[in-house]
Amino acid sequence: MKEILILVFNDLRHDARVARQVDFLSRHGKLTIVCFDAPPELPAEIIRIPRIKPGLVTRAVTALLLLLRFFEPAYRMLYGVPSLVATLRKRRFDLVVANDIECLPLAFQVNQGAKVLFDAHEYAPRHFEDKRVWRIFFQPFTTHLCRTWLPKVDAMTTVSEGLKKEYAKNFGVSPVVITNASTYHDLQPSPLVPGRIRLVHHGAANPSRQLELTIRMMDFLDERFELTLMLLTPAIANTRTRAYLDHLQTLVASQPRVRLIPAVASHEVVNAIHDHDIGIFLLPPVNFNYANTLPNKFFDFVQARLAVAIGPTPEMAHLIQEHGFGIVSGAFTPESLAAALNALKDGDIVRMKEQAHRAAPLLSAEGNRRLMDELLDGLAIR
Repeated sequence: MKEILILVFNDLRHDARVARQVDFLSRHGKLTIVCFDAPPELPAEIIRIPRIKPGLVTRAVTALLLLLRFFEPAYRMLYGVPSLVATLRKRRFDLVVANDIECLPLAFQVNQGAKVLFDAHEYAPRHFEDKRVWRIFFQPFTTHLCRTWLPKVDAMTTVSEGLKKEYAKNFGVSPVVITNASTYHDLQPSPLVPGRIRLVHHGAANPSRQLELTIRMMDFLDERFELTLMLLTPAIANTRTRAYLDHLQTLVASQPRVRLIPAVASHEVVNAIHDHDIGIFLLPPVNFNYANTLPNKFFDFVQARLAVAIGPTPEMAHLIQEHGFGIVSGAFTPESLAAALNALKDGDIVRMKEQAHRAAPLLSAEGNRRLMDELLDGLAIR
């Protein structure tokens, strides 16, 4: 049996992409997962990374190293866990999977000749380019990591065509696109409730996503509409990001047709939102990754048999237009999306939910499973 190591600096209870990766790979070998935390039902040995909050001196030294372009010691300060490296180097693996650029140097520290598969969830060199501090300290760092390590990987995947083209243009690699498509759910569209249209948005409460725009949209919608926000704060979030959820709760308190509820585990999302009518995602393209996003929630909406309403984000808009299960506003503004929603009749929503039902098998994870199987065949892992 093949030995497969998965590296991810995240909590897998809320990482749907890696959860599907685990599902794909579990049929091909024995899994060991290095992560912050994971649900107990995962078919793998879990090695938990200790969460150590750096002190002021450590943060200052790290910032200086990044500023002076001493990237290797900066990486050790940010992500180094010597005991973890020592533990993993006692083991032999056939495949090491690195999720996001931060895990890739670690993968090559412990692979000992094993094949390395890199899964880029984002375009790393422009991840938070809308934030000046990130551009100053981390953009050169992530660019360096890409230039150093991408040429060494045996295979690479990413989430959308936009990211694939950007990586190819700047680093000469050719990733396989494995979308964030959710596992197929055998559901029927939920019936409409007379006089009510139930909107839903779920995901991380991150200031860059400007969720206040979605809340403000309710000021421009007629009385039929109500909105549910199912939000979480990432475990590794900084103080500003944690405070953002409190800010959103304050905004919701003044909106009688909006409710904010806790998030559920990623594998529970589709069933949790199934009793709504329209999935909402209004994301201004403040950085490259947002402009090219094709996120988990989009596919969750489809599997939940919801109509989908978005701003004019190209890859999502293309799929909506191809399959006819939603609407695309003319601009990334609350007013524009509200105008498109107000124009909907009940029959329009029923039709779009039926179109989502037809598209659900096509836009499920099954196609991605076949792509992963082909990739593993090429690496002689199966």
